[in-house]
Amino acid sequence: AVEKVAAAGNENILLTERGTTFGYNNLVVDFRAIPLMGLLGYPVIFDATHSVQLPGGGGLVSGGNREFVPVLAKAAVAAGANGLFLEVHLDPDKALCDGPNSWPLGHLEPLLRSLLAIHQAVSEAC
Repeated sequence: AVEKVAAAGNENILLTERGTTFGYNNLVVDFRAIPLMGLLGYPVIFDATHSVQLPGGGGLVSGGNREFVPVLAKAAVAAGANGLFLEVHLDPDKALCDGPNSWPLGHLEPLLRSLLAIHQAVSEAC
């Protein structure tokens, strides 16, 4: 798919890892995909909030486990992700869409600080 997009003249390509449906309405992330996707020569972005989504887990809407956003985001940074995507909301429980997997805005800064520290540690080690 990347070759097809590039062949059409688009050089602004970002590859996204956001989990694969597996089992009982659960998305699973294989962090080996991040360095493997990186071998294609394009930046890899990890979607930390979609990755905790439970498709159909909320009955008629998707559920989610936002408490796992930090650990998955940290693992992605440690695995070499070039960037992160996070759905953030002032009050995720009142969000009209994707509330169960959205990260609270008030908790964003400490999360970003810890992610930056991991990025710096991994960059220095390699």
